[in-house]
Amino acid sequence: MRNPAMRVQNWLGMQGLFVRDSMVLVVKMLHALPEVIRWPVRRALLKQLYFTGIESVGPITVMAFLAGLIVVMQVSNLVGRNELLTLQALIWTVVRELGPLLAAIVIVGRSSSAIASELAAMQVNGEIKSLRRMGISPVAYLVVSRMLAMTITSTVLTFYFQVVAIGTGMIITAWRIDVSLFGEAGHFFEMISYREIFSAFSKSICFGILVSLVPCYYGLTVKRAMTEIPVAASRAVMRSLMAVFACDGLITVLLF
Repeated sequence: MRNPAMRVQNWLGMQGLFVRDSMVLVVKMLHALPEVIRWPVRRALLKQLYFTGIESVGPITVMAFLAGLIVVMQVSNLVGRNELLTLQALIWTVVRELGPLLAAIVIVGRSSSAIASELAAMQVNGEIKSLRRMGISPVAYLVVSRMLAMTITSTVLTFYFQVVAIGTGMIITAWRIDVSLFGEAGHFFEMISYREIFSAFSKSICFGILVSLVPCYYGLTVKRAMTEIPVAASRAVMRSLMAVFACDGLITVLLF
């Protein structure tokens, strides 16, 4: 059995290599960003927006409805007929945390594994090498479109999740304690702060970048064995989730 200290050292070394190579990929992506004006890259971007965004609306709607329902019912059972405290709980849970987190989790489940598998298969089949031979940058054609699409999608789906969840919570609260829905909406906009809006916006952007960067990295770093494709997809999903939760904790600590 290897020395535990050696195992920890090797693990830390692997994490350092992952961070270094991810930063290199980000730099290459930023350098290739102007390529998005070209039609092939724009077409790939539109396809990714459809796959990652529009096809995720259904699951996001169901999750947002259930999240708003659960939060309001639990808070109502705890504090009773208290409209303002129920609204504050919606802001704390849905706007600050659940909106960005659950939108990112849906994107990870639907798209991160698919992107890692697709890029890994292209790498194994030699398609990435063929692109380079034709003078086409794989980063510009494959990575830029996916990173932009997932960042935009994460931001839009987070906002949509929050609207559905908060709207559901308001309707249920108005029905349970017999208050005006429009008055409740007015109280909500009075209570929410710019810091909470900025927190949700910054989290959605950071999560979108992370859940696209990680699968692209693992998809492009496979060698030539078909058995590496499911391994890359599995690692992409787990690393994406770990990165999202770590980033969420960091932003929460910095802002609140």
